[in-house]
Amino acid sequence: MPDDYPIADVPTPDPSYEPGEVVTIQLDGLATNDEPFDNAGIATAYNFASPSNRRSTGPFERFVRMVTGPQYGPMVDHTEATTGPLERDGHTAEQRVTLTGPDGRTVTYTFGLSNDRSGSLDGCWLTDRVLVAES
Repeated sequence: MPDDYPIADVPTPDPSYEPGEVVTIQLDGLATNDEPFDNAGIATAYNFASPSNRRSTGPFERFVRMVTGPQYGPMVDHTEATTGPLERDGHTAEQRVTLTGPDGRTVTYTFGLSNDRSGSLDGCWLTDRVLVAES
């Protein structure tokens, strides 16, 4: 897969999406990761990663290795997602998500998003970080 951004044929950022929708779009993609092509769900998450996030986690092939690794692996092809309340403060938002991975393991993540940037992504909510939540 080329390391172009955004990756074609999967959802891409749009200023009309609210932060909760951005999290849901990524979770929906990751739930069916290999539809319509291999790692399409991870490609969706990559498209919604903020520029600073992509700088620290990319290029795409490296991002795939990270998301399929032990810390984030339960996200890929998860069988259940339970989202907590969205906490929004101006240009930032956070949402906790509890996922049940294909192996039955449950992990809670905190998605951190922002929409304060310039250029072609101005006004788009993007993921700055996804952290394993403290229990």
